[in-house]
Amino acid sequence: MESLFSQQTLDRIEKSGVIAVLVIDVAEHVVPLAKALLACGIETMELTLRTDAALEALRRVRSEVPDMLAGVGTVLSTDQVDAAAEAGAEFAVSPGLNPDVVRHAQDAGLPFAPGVMTPSEVEAAIELGCRELKFFPAEPSGGIKYLRTMYAPYAHLGLQFIPLGGINADNMAGYLFDAAVPAIGGSWIAPRKLIRSENWSAVIDNATDARRIVKELRLK
Repeated sequence: MESLFSQQTLDRIEKSGVIAVLVIDVAEHVVPLAKALLACGIETMELTLRTDAALEALRRVRSEVPDMLAGVGTVLSTDQVDAAAEAGAEFAVSPGLNPDVVRHAQDAGLPFAPGVMTPSEVEAAIELGCRELKFFPAEPSGGIKYLRTMYAPYAHLGLQFIPLGGINADNMAGYLFDAAVPAIGGSWIAPRKLIRSENWSAVIDNATDARRIVKELRLK
């Protein structure tokens, strides 16, 4: 089975290098947040389905900030797949690998990256036709050294991994240096506290720092 992620979507994710992982409590916050991220060159966001405002925030981004590639995370059920697709999600990810959820996303035409941490989970994802995988939790499970060792037997399949969990400006370069990692997920760029307080200047500082690291790596 071919990836549900279009080449255009994959190219945009790689171009951004960073996916801003966001917890939105108030939907009205998402448009100025998305504009702040875009201004810094972060063109991809993951709105986690951990709050009641997430789907409305997604609708607002898709309507008002169309240049932002907007997906959803923490997708744990088939109902959430349907809701995300209806709200216009351009991709979806989950912390773990639930075959029913993956198949439902495939049937809905929603590009989906399940979470994996072990070789067995990678093989289960491959069997389901997944080629883009979320490596989670990245740092607690061994970081980039573990990821490289874990995916080595499957490298010839061209899998791509989006690491998330414990990643920040101090360690992100090690992940992005690997050819199998087109982008990393970062919740430190716009943490919940900064979003709640509408501290967009701090978000811009974090985003600018992250993009500087991406640019420096891509020039090497």
